[in-house]
Amino acid sequence: MKQRRLTPVFIVVAGFLAAGLLLATGPKVEPRAPERVPPLVRTLRVEPETIRLKVSTHGTVIPRTESELVPEVSGRVIWRSPELVSGGFFDQDDVLLRVDPLDYEVALEQARADVARARSELSNARRDDSRQRDLKAQGVASDAQREDAANRLAVTEASLRVANAALARAQRDLERTEIVAPYPGRVRTERVDVGQFVARGSPIATLYAVDRAEVRLPVHDDELAFLDIPMVRGQPEVPVPVLLRARFAGGEHLWEGQIVRTEGELDPQTRMVHVIAEVEEPYASDHSPPLSVGLFVEASISGTEAENIVILPRSSLRGEQEVLVVDEENRLRHRKVKLLRVDSEQILVQEGLTSGEQVCVSALESATEGMQVRVRPDEFGSEAS
Repeated sequence: MKQRRLTPVFIVVAGFLAAGLLLATGPKVEPRAPERVPPLVRTLRVEPETIRLKVSTHGTVIPRTESELVPEVSGRVIWRSPELVSGGFFDQDDVLLRVDPLDYEVALEQARADVARARSELSNARRDDSRQRDLKAQGVASDAQREDAANRLAVTEASLRVANAALARAQRDLERTEIVAPYPGRVRTERVDVGQFVARGSPIATLYAVDRAEVRLPVHDDELAFLDIPMVRGQPEVPVPVLLRARFAGGEHLWEGQIVRTEGELDPQTRMVHVIAEVEEPYASDHSPPLSVGLFVEASISGTEAENIVILPRSSLRGEQEVLVVDEENRLRHRKVKLLRVDSEQILVQEGLTSGEQVCVSALESATEGMQVRVRPDEFGSEAS
């Protein structure tokens, strides 16, 4: 019984003895510092190139010419063109509206009668003046009679001029009963219909030209340095191309135009100058869809040419004007550079880098001068914008 109770004690003691034996005869572990692995960075090889700078902006399409259609005579509308509706197209000199011409035809006949009467009176006055001159030469007529005849001649000549002017006005008013289109265009809004009385000088429709469309584009004053657009004359000597882009009807569409002028005034609050892009034949059949008025577009303006420029991703910039160059021993070197341009995606380096050098483009939390790194070449390409 006593032997059974001591059995567990013997087992525990034997276990301790076995463990001690293993520790005494086992291999000794020598402490060793962990091996430092240099960080892996992505690099780009420097390749200077000549690029065409671009300025990106946006704006809304507006008509080049817009005007109110105003009748120059009053009267009742007897006919309206089917194209005189909102969105309707028309050509130059198309008849858009006809006003009842009856009153103006009557006025024209009266003016013609007044001219005929004035001509008759002038003919009589000329004969009388000639007769009085002859009588005066013979000593029969008095000076008063001669002067009266000359005065009647002057009055009848003036009356004929007045009658001719009234005739011309009556003819013009009759012609104006047909309201014609001043240019090829489109109707924005209309406010007239058949049977309605229209008054002289009251707008009845709003029209705009469709031969050209314009886009007013804001450009920051810093970006003007990249564009060959004068601020004094306001119109570039050489056309400046601009590419317009918009999403419409489920797809992306492009239109080509050119900068034709600048407004030349700097907004003191936004530091923006507005330039005007022009697109010819925005409603031409080869444009699908057309460059409609009111469409919001993104614009890429072609700028000046720059030589020996290195294009790098934005992530390669450290601070304001510094990049990290990886030398031949795969060590980091801080390098001051001169930047031409910086945006959200890329930087354009003008000076400070040599062809063939490798620039670190990885985001490192801490990068010390001479730090060892492992290199993984990367690829980067982006058009200057």
